Amino acid sequence: MDNQVYYRGTWAEVDLGAIEQNIKSYQRYVSDDVAVMAVVKANGYGHGAVAVAEKALKAGVEYLAVAILDEAIALREAGIEAPILVLGWVPPIYAKIAATNNITLTVFQEKWLEEASIVLDDMLLNIHLKIDTGMGRLGIKSEKEAKRLIDSLALSPSFQVEGVYTHFATADEPENSFMEDQIERFETMVSYLKQYGLQPRWIHLGNSAGAIRSPKRVGNLIRLGIAMYGLSPSQEMKSIQTFELKPSFCLYSQIVHVKEMREGEPISYGSTYRSSEGEWIGTIPIGYADGWIRKLSEAYVLVNGERAPIVGRICMDQLMVRLPSKVKVGTKVTLIGKEGSEEITIDDIAERLDTINYEIPCIIGPRVPRLFHENGEKKGVMNTILKK
Repeated sequence: MDNQVYYRGTWAEVDLGAIEQNIKSYQRYVSDDVAVMAVVKANGYGHGAVAVAEKALKAGVEYLAVAILDEAIALREAGIEAPILVLGWVPPIYAKIAATNNITLTVFQEKWLEEASIVLDDMLLNIHLKIDTGMGRLGIKSEKEAKRLIDSLALSPSFQVEGVYTHFATADEPENSFMEDQIERFETMVSYLKQYGLQPRWIHLGNSAGAIRSPKRVGNLIRLGIAMYGLSPSQEMKSIQTFELKPSFCLYSQIVHVKEMREGEPISYGSTYRSSEGEWIGTIPIGYADGWIRKLSEAYVLVNGERAPIVGRICMDQLMVRLPSKVKVGTKVTLIGKEGSEEITIDDIAERLDTINYEIPCIIGPRVPRLFHENGEKKGVMNTILKK
């Protein structure tokens, strides 16, 4: 919400201009007849679903995608009228709710169609058929299953097959050829469906990585997820990526307490850290309840452009750092972002946690407000004690 006031001394900043730039980079990369679906599930990968969706639509995307029906309804309640696809399985008893809100559902089960048609009565529901070409998660696996679905669709006027799609399992591994096998399986299945008269408007295979690797064989719609937020799908993808992605997420806090320590004084739970004489320790109001988990206890933050190592165990709501020198209460702290010549990236944090970059912004919890900005203009006001 514009001009909302937050009272938390810890916050994230999301650069909507960077998100637009990343979308346009993909639009230039793929064919002119390929549209973009912006994936804003999991609260926009932790960036803020509504704000990202609004910016993506202004940037020219034609479709939005979420994981669950609740996320789609939340977008509708926020006033977003664009087409929305739910990528995950939705219980058939909620088919009417989806139709009422003009939300498209993913379908791949004959029984689901039978149960949903009863609920829908005379309402029309847009659906996308999901093909499992090797992900092993959701989808139609065989021509036999597809034929049963086609027969069920023929018995009910309640469904409009608007799209058909699959999902790559190894697109972010450039040396792995399994993606080509999946493309071939998908194209075979689509040809089979067309024999029975199914001519969906949208054919989509490509995620962020798949669209980079095979821009001419991803159908007429790409699902832009992690790359829209300025993050490469994998470290290996960076070597074949021909355009720049601009990260859009930064995480900040502030020093709320500063103390000079004596030799051997303990810090935090378990007294795992003992200070040196004359050491300056700063307390920062972020902890594992915010997603800055205890495994990051050996990481560092940036204070006045210098590295300040985290010392002792990270607490639920706070952590302590060894300061390079005495600083004022209210001094800004960077946990993800750039200060001077130093930078901490989401990839840095992911590597430290032995995970993927997707996970990092997603685990930054709802207690951390998101402030959105573009072209130097911020939406939202931090009522903090930051030094001027």
